Amino acid sequence: MGQSNEEKSIIDRVKESGFKKIKLAITDIDGVLRGKYVHIDKFLSAIDNGFGFCNVVFGWDSADVCYENDIKYTGWHSGYPDAQAKIDLASYREIPWENGQPFFLADFVTANGDPLEICPRQILKKIIAKTKEAGYDTRFGLEFEWFNFEETPSSLEEKSFTNIKPITPGMFGYSILRSSQRNEYFKDIMDLMLKFDVPIEGLHTETGPGVYEVALINDNPLISGDRGVLFKTGLKEIAFKHGVLPSFMAKWNEALPGCSGHLHQSLGEITKNNNLFYNENDEFKMSELFKNYLAGQLSLLPEFLVFFAPTVNSYKRLTEGMWAPTTATWGVDNRTSALRVIPGSGKSTRLETRVGGADINPYLAIAAALASGLYGIQNKLQLTEKRVVGNAYQTIGATKLATNLKEATDLLNQSKIARSIFGDDFINHYVATRYWEWQQFQKSVTDWELKRYFEII
Repeated sequence: MGQSNEEKSIIDRVKESGFKKIKLAITDIDGVLRGKYVHIDKFLSAIDNGFGFCNVVFGWDSADVCYENDIKYTGWHSGYPDAQAKIDLASYREIPWENGQPFFLADFVTANGDPLEICPRQILKKIIAKTKEAGYDTRFGLEFEWFNFEETPSSLEEKSFTNIKPITPGMFGYSILRSSQRNEYFKDIMDLMLKFDVPIEGLHTETGPGVYEVALINDNPLISGDRGVLFKTGLKEIAFKHGVLPSFMAKWNEALPGCSGHLHQSLGEITKNNNLFYNENDEFKMSELFKNYLAGQLSLLPEFLVFFAPTVNSYKRLTEGMWAPTTATWGVDNRTSALRVIPGSGKSTRLETRVGGADINPYLAIAAALASGLYGIQNKLQLTEKRVVGNAYQTIGATKLATNLKEATDLLNQSKIARSIFGDDFINHYVATRYWEWQQFQKSVTDWELKRYFEII
């Protein structure tokens, strides 16, 4: 297949950039960006032929420890060979904090060029394709909260991750004072991310010492997934230049609120700039299709929870009174519910999925939200659950969400709907990686256990 004019233009820009190296990256199952630099000649060859990338990135965890459980795709049994990766020319960016370094994302493919089923970016593409087949376009906007610390990777190791110092004290949500005290850092986040094609709609301090929240400008699901991944990694690189170490852990301190990764979404018709979620005659401006979509997410949230809460730590955030849901509930402009309907104009009416933490893999979280919503539309699910009015934590009879990674993974593993949507290969792989994560946690001895049992028991 020949290259489009747009693709040829991108290749010409890279050739004319003066750079002799290109930065390429993929995203692993945990949402961690993995990559390398290649010579420009290698890049030009890889455009048509792809390039090899060691498949161990789907054979180890976020700490680079190789899985030793039921992982079929790769392992010691396969010798960890190279997998084929295909460059997505449309993902072209120049990294402003690396003097305009050319950068591309890539997708994993099989030996015959088909999408690799366990690649998170390919999974999202699969769900987008199903949505388009149904006649819909959709838009997603991501929000992240994260803590910022006056630390380095070395200082954390030297202190054994104790006495970690935030960049500012006190709570100070929406503080002009606190943001002005770190004005250069704030400014660089806004300006450099814009140049990196990760445009920010809003940035402010959140409640907690050194906490910021960002809202990324909404776009189609793939672009929004890319921006989510690139924001988290790019932010860490920008922060390092300011002597700051950010953390996207869902919950780093028991006494402080956790960090969310919320998804805003709406649906429209292909080729039309409309919002199918909007009905001006409804009390809450919700169309019947919106209600079906919402019912789908409510119905599948318990089974899909592990896509929104993918780590052991995720479930420390999902506790009462900490601005995170504990049940499958919905409300109208209610921040205590798992799903928040935001009524507005024909342009702004949307759904906010609030269960996710900042530790999400953006591709998988978006895929899960979109797939479950589409399931509700295709099956015309009715919104039978009553909306929450007031405190969702006090709702009687609401379906409780899993309280740990093992419970949530069990539900996904047993989900026939998830397997029919995502495919057995992906579900089996993802489930095995989450069980591995749980097993590693089960073997660990925590500070809490030492303090509680060491002397007295």
